[in-house]
Amino acid sequence: MKSLLTSLTILLCFSNYVISQEKKDLVKPNIVIFYVDDLGWQDTELNDLDEPTPWETPNIIALAKEGINFTNGYSPAPTCAPSRAALLSGLHPTKTGVTHVSGGTLPKTTKRSNYVTPYYPIGLMPENFTIAEALKMNGYTTGHVGKWHVGALDIQKSTNQGFDFAYESRGAHQGPKREKNRINNFATHDKGDAYRLSDEKYPPFTKSSPNGISYPKDMVTEKALEFIKSSKDEPFFLYLAHWLVHAPIHTKNKELLQYYSDKLGVEMPTKDIPIKTGGQTNPFYGAMVTTLDWSLGRVVDLLKTTDDPRNPGKKLIETTYIIFSSDNGGVEKANGDIVTDNYPLDQGKKYAQEGGIRVPMVISGPHIPKDKTQDVLINQLDFFPTLLNLTNSTVPEEYGSDLDGLDISGVLLNNDKTVKDASGHEREDLWWHFPHNTDSQMQSALRHGEYKLYKNLIPDTYELYRLYKNGKREDLEEKHNIAAQNPEIVKDLSARLETYLEDYNAQMPYKDPSKFKGEDVASIPVITNDAFDAKSQSVTISIEKGKSKIVEAYALVRIVNANLKKKNGKNGKLGKHDSTLIKIPLESSKNNLEYTFTIPEDIIEYGVILIDENRFMVKSDFHKIN
Repeated sequence: MKSLLTSLTILLCFSNYVISQEKKDLVKPNIVIFYVDDLGWQDTELNDLDEPTPWETPNIIALAKEGINFTNGYSPAPTCAPSRAALLSGLHPTKTGVTHVSGGTLPKTTKRSNYVTPYYPIGLMPENFTIAEALKMNGYTTGHVGKWHVGALDIQKSTNQGFDFAYESRGAHQGPKREKNRINNFATHDKGDAYRLSDEKYPPFTKSSPNGISYPKDMVTEKALEFIKSSKDEPFFLYLAHWLVHAPIHTKNKELLQYYSDKLGVEMPTKDIPIKTGGQTNPFYGAMVTTLDWSLGRVVDLLKTTDDPRNPGKKLIETTYIIFSSDNGGVEKANGDIVTDNYPLDQGKKYAQEGGIRVPMVISGPHIPKDKTQDVLINQLDFFPTLLNLTNSTVPEEYGSDLDGLDISGVLLNNDKTVKDASGHEREDLWWHFPHNTDSQMQSALRHGEYKLYKNLIPDTYELYRLYKNGKREDLEEKHNIAAQNPEIVKDLSARLETYLEDYNAQMPYKDPSKFKGEDVASIPVITNDAFDAKSQSVTISIEKGKSKIVEAYALVRIVNANLKKKNGKNGKLGKHDSTLIKIPLESSKNNLEYTFTIPEDIIEYGVILIDENRFMVKSDFHKIN
């Protein structure tokens, strides 16, 4: 035993030494995270199962040949805002609280459910510590280009979250307006065209354009290139979060649209009507995917041709880690279009199934082996701790110890076959929580080895699927629920999932009192008094005695941008992104019949939310404060 322990210790020390020595070859490597919006696992040529995808992605493939393609790469959530908040903060969506898009609003039911989705914030707040802040305090110049979508208030802007530079317009992804539509809004070679077609030619090569085609000017791409050029004298971190390939599904590149129409054997669209053919047959979407690939190629080409002034004799491509991935799985339908098909993966965006969370993922950079494929489980939460290690960056303990991902440097640099935590324990699980939308979509999920477990939050049941068997594809389509035949596996995996949910205080859907009947409804708490004391700025809520026990209570208060504070006793006019509701705790009396809180300064509206032991949600009136 002693000999074995000694050998393991020597091996571990040697492994860390190799990583350390490799990192010493560089003076602070650069970082590029190329983050795509809604790109499915089957939308590139990386993981092309069954029928080959018609979408051509030569630059993504070329990047994979320079690094590692992770076939089991996952996003933290099945929608964009929670994944972005998680990637940037290194915190699981249940920890940031951002579990869906468009948060910061009053919880409500939809026509499709009897349940109220829990409150969740609209994005990251100043108390959240981002990867940009971490790298900035370690000497990096930081830039964000593209989509932010993790908070629109001034205090939530990217430049208040660690980024030195930001450009967040849509570029060529800007949709048609007014009389324009997607069949008459193509870019031209005219000098006055904001999206003027390039003089340079790029793939694909066609019969009519054997030297390649022109692409519309895309300011998202241009600003990314501009940031690299202006920042190369210092170590830089670029978070390029593309608006592509999110809806609206359109392109300004007429020649590329014609190319895909010809390739798919369909008529070039002449009317702006939805594409209803199934599978991957939407030429607009194909053009978007290849445009995205073109953008990546532009970034990589610049890195290849630009000298690194901090590392003489090297090009930037030799000193830059590039991470390519997507915020969630592909959206299969949007605005009447059939957009793409994630098959053989089940479902897509907004679902915890494989099609909603398994995403393309490629990582390349200094000392990373070329043209490798790894099947190890990776989550985008791993990016934060890994980048800290790869860049020899340190952060305050309070932030570093709270990260939910794991450092995958050993997989990247030492060809490790497993991901291990700081204690040397191998990763066994990845998990997700999505208590939103329809009842069937309200699920938590756990990936454990070859198995995938789902907890249906409504009703409280489990499903079990075996995605792989002895390393080979078994039920990647998730067609066969084997929970009934495998009670012991369900027991083990459900215990793991329930522990995560409890430890992270995962918020669950609540019952809407107006949509239920029965004796439980009669015992729902009733608010008998809702008083505000203007002098002390305190609110007191009283509850009728004899009703069901309250297990959770909080206030929602509305904050606004600082520039809209009261002037002459009046509030400025609120725009769409000028305010949000935030959650604050209440103090309860000993008998739990009275709840109080003090309204923070500059709040313009407040209300109270109560949850009883039967999971009914009770809302007080919401009051404006002049």
